Amino acid sequence: MSLNEGGIESSFRVAIALTLIFFALEILGGIFSNSLSLLSDAGHMFRDAFALLISYSAIRISKRLPSSTRTFGYHRVEIFAALINSLMLFAISIVIVNEAIKRIGSQPEIDTPVMLAVALMGLAINLYIGYKLHGNDDINVKSAYLHVLSDALSSLMIVIGSISIYFTGNRVIDPVISILIVVIIVMSSFGIIRSSLRILLEFTPEGIDMDMLLESLEAIGGVVEVHNVRLWSICSNLNSFDAHFVINDQMLHDAEAIKGRIRQVLSDNGIQYSTIEFECERCKTPDTIGPSLH
Repeated sequence: MSLNEGGIESSFRVAIALTLIFFALEILGGIFSNSLSLLSDAGHMFRDAFALLISYSAIRISKRLPSSTRTFGYHRVEIFAALINSLMLFAISIVIVNEAIKRIGSQPEIDTPVMLAVALMGLAINLYIGYKLHGNDDINVKSAYLHVLSDALSSLMIVIGSISIYFTGNRVIDPVISILIVVIIVMSSFGIIRSSLRILLEFTPEGIDMDMLLESLEAIGGVVEVHNVRLWSICSNLNSFDAHFVINDQMLHDAEAIKGRIRQVLSDNGIQYSTIEFECERCKTPDTIGPSLH
């Protein structure tokens, strides 16, 4: 299944709406059934609704033309939003775990039919959203698809848990499932926090090997050396690069051909923006990065 640009946006709007609706249903279902696992999964759904919104916003923002005061636009907004959202979910997770520990000791009554019905609805919704988002190569769509799969897993856990409680009467299963869902939330949130901080601190993008990249660039015919390298992420799917290239003395049209090959290597490594400065001899800039990385 391949989605065009309009289809992607439409799928995201449907996914966000369904996820938020089911988030509200899980809150109500958790209260009426007295199921902590449903309330925990509501937190999971809220996180993933936010993740879907970030991915959708990234697609929309990418269409905006840069201005004289915002040359990269609003791409960093998604990183700040993701960081704040993940930190908030850590706080929610602490509350859920605390309540789960209390319930392991008290084991209150649970309306398992309501718990099961809501969980089955959640499983169906997540499978439908996953189907709508599946099969696209865009990194934002892939990320959202993985979030939805984790939601489906949580819903399946609650379905199995509610059936187990109904037949065994062992209500401790509910808080245990809640803790397992919190583990899923924390693990995925930790990854988002780590990635967000890497981008905000302008570390080398994950998945790009700087040493291999420099070797590929210096292997280009006419390139003598690469130095004063800067490689960073603007947001989750946009990487930027600038560097000085020492090249052999070339005619202008030859230099342009070398630049084209350089940009192709950068593109092959997932780098969308680049600033390339040619030099006939190594500059004296003290703050240099390049050969020392080899």
